[in-house]
Amino acid sequence: MAQTSPGSLYQPGRYRSYFRDDVPSRVGDSLTVVIQERASSSLSEEARGSRDTRLGNEIGVEMDAPAINRIFGWSPGKKSLSGELSASGGEKVDGRGSRNNSSSFTSSISVTVVGILANGYLRVSGEKQVQINEDSEQIRLSGTVNPRDILPGNLVSSTKVTDVRLEQQTAGNQSLFAKPGWLTRFFMSVLPF
Repeated sequence: MAQTSPGSLYQPGRYRSYFRDDVPSRVGDSLTVVIQERASSSLSEEARGSRDTRLGNEIGVEMDAPAINRIFGWSPGKKSLSGELSASGGEKVDGRGSRNNSSSFTSSISVTVVGILANGYLRVSGEKQVQINEDSEQIRLSGTVNPRDILPGNLVSSTKVTDVRLEQQTAGNQSLFAKPGWLTRFFMSVLPF
């Protein structure tokens, strides 16, 4: 539905000052977010343990001949009995583990200002879908942009967007090669090890 003209050259809804930068400042304005996301993590763990236990005991008993004759039936004279008891044990544990992970995502997407906060920050949201042959890629982005972070050409880096939510989905033949087959997924879900 066409809006009625106020009958004047000046229209408040379309007014732009010549003395300020032409940056997005109202709902419906657009800007381009340059996605430059990198993430990396590294984890290394090492555990060592050692334990050594030794136990020794020596027993010596000396008896006279009558007592020995009564007990064992040995010949006269003094006899001595001696014995030795010893035990030893050892344990050693040595374990190591490491993990490295890195990812990178570079792209660009045009978003629209969908709201303005009380402090002047811009709530932006946008979606981009590209389909080439039978492969399709879909990117969604939403977040809050500080107008001071907007560069000439209405560009802003994704690292400057706060409360950002970024989604990327790929479908088609290219993604099929990276996914395991249905039989592999079945055995992976059934086997406990």
